[in-house]
Amino acid sequence: MGKIMSIGRQVRLKRIFSNPSTNLFGVAVDHFVGYGNAVSGGLASLPKALAATMAGKPDSVTIQAGTAKNLWVQYAGSAALIVQGGCFTVDDRISELIATPIDAIRLGADALAVAIPVRGKTEGKYLKWLTDSVREANEYNIPIVAHIYPRDYSKNKDGEIVFTPDEIAWAVRCGIETGVDVIKVGYPGDKKAFAQIVESCPVPIVIAGGPKEPTLGAALASTRDALDAGAKGAVVGRNVWGAKDVSKASRAYYTVIHDGLNAQDALKAAGLSADE
Repeated sequence: MGKIMSIGRQVRLKRIFSNPSTNLFGVAVDHFVGYGNAVSGGLASLPKALAATMAGKPDSVTIQAGTAKNLWVQYAGSAALIVQGGCFTVDDRISELIATPIDAIRLGADALAVAIPVRGKTEGKYLKWLTDSVREANEYNIPIVAHIYPRDYSKNKDGEIVFTPDEIAWAVRCGIETGVDVIKVGYPGDKKAFAQIVESCPVPIVIAGGPKEPTLGAALASTRDALDAGAKGAVVGRNVWGAKDVSKASRAYYTVIHDGLNAQDALKAAGLSADE
């Protein structure tokens, strides 16, 4: 039975990392709590945001369970489905685990994502979200993708997300020791430091899109650096669905992640200008 279950996990991970490059181009459309805004921006209409995202042909899409229930059937088979279970704000005003591995399986998903912050007084609770999710996932061999965001309280009593090398290293260590299958973290902006972090990690690391960059080119350049340092792809949010042309932005990310292009060549291949 254990061997069969092990194969199940491998099959699901293979569907997520399905591109011949073995890297992942994922898009996350799971940001509603963090923004607290349903009337403006790239996620004002979830049906439109998801349609635009899927037109860009990502390898995976991460969405909330309700979005999957109501909108995913028409896209089934076009990309791997990852259901988001973590639901938090940086200041812990909202802090709930809203989906489990069983929920993800019932929705036909290939993995459960669990987004958590680390550091601060509530870090232990969030680490337990991961360990509890991993424990249940092991019963059914569905992978857990951890989205881990370090917090800093030195400038803001409510905390803020940071991307320094030391804190990203801590986030990755939390993912390793809780037993997750894939770790998503922000890129710290230091290629040498990030390469050391990746080298120390026994599971794939993919980078988060991070804050909305001033230009798409800047976001693509960071992604290129992260890949060169050993990242196995990127799971991007607002830098795709918040772009002026979602399809072209997706194409640019695709060519960086799967075809090995640099930022400038990726923009050109997608039909975008250098100052996009």
